[in-house]
Amino acid sequence: MMKATAIAPANIAFIKYWGKKDAILRLPENGSISMNLSNLLTTTTVELSEQFTQDTVLFNGKDESGVSNRAMKQVDRIRELAKIKTKVKIVTENNFPTGTGLSSSASGFAALTVAAALAAGLTLSEKELSILARQGSGSACRSIPAGITEWLDGDTSETSYAVSLYPPDYWDIVDVVAIVSKERKDIATSEGQKLAASSPFFVLRRSRMKEKITTIKRLLKKKDFAAFGELVEAEALELHAIMLTSTPSLIYWLPGTLRAMKAVKEWRQEGLQVYFTINTGQDIHLICQKKDAKKVSELALQISDVQKTIINTPAKGAYLTEKHLF
Repeated sequence: MMKATAIAPANIAFIKYWGKKDAILRLPENGSISMNLSNLLTTTTVELSEQFTQDTVLFNGKDESGVSNRAMKQVDRIRELAKIKTKVKIVTENNFPTGTGLSSSASGFAALTVAAALAAGLTLSEKELSILARQGSGSACRSIPAGITEWLDGDTSETSYAVSLYPPDYWDIVDVVAIVSKERKDIATSEGQKLAASSPFFVLRRSRMKEKITTIKRLLKKKDFAAFGELVEAEALELHAIMLTSTPSLIYWLPGTLRAMKAVKEWRQEGLQVYFTINTGQDIHLICQKKDAKKVSELALQISDVQKTIINTPAKGAYLTEKHLF
């Protein structure tokens, strides 16, 4: 048994998934396309030892051992694969707000999966790690491969995983995250997902997803930023239309979210090429080209409610490090 540490990025989905074909296996209703984010990172150290008498989890300095949490269920999956029952110690840290729509579960479960698999003595391929990470948190599978990734729309556990479409240095695009509140959202994403099919627009959305993914892949290939940005922004609004019209409704936006959305539209009219996308939370992602990143960040900080910005370039996927947290 050994100790292992992994670092994994959160990711932002350009084409998003909402709703699950299989809630247990976390198979999504549709495939998705995302980008790993260079400055939204989770670091996780996992140690398995015969000397431990119980499992312990420390998250951002807080003891979460007693909480019946998803992290331990993921560790159990890995112990089962390794055919061991050894107790574990997990220490994990995020360098960004948790539970605000910045995909902290994606980076968290990707880092945990990579570190725990190695600590348990497993040798897994990128595909196997992606499949395993998905079972902890769907979007975590996208944080395993590098750069811009596609989560394949599989109907079985073995066919639902993410692959890298383009390496991190493929395109000079940037995601400026604008933090409008660090408060945890009131409904967790995994709970919200269960309501997807209650929206009257859900069936229509699902029927158009394959075509949407084909389109965005074509735009990525051409590096057509304007058409790409328009599609990404429209996709975010469509996702939230499903949430707003589900029963009960899901309203993740705060006043600061709306102010940022309106500001982006104004900046575009003034000639700045920037588009927004939003996940299940209040914090907003501003997508621009590298040459405009500084300006977008400065403008975003002038919006009332925006507390800080985090500039992200496309990043590599989850990786191992020798710098352990304990």
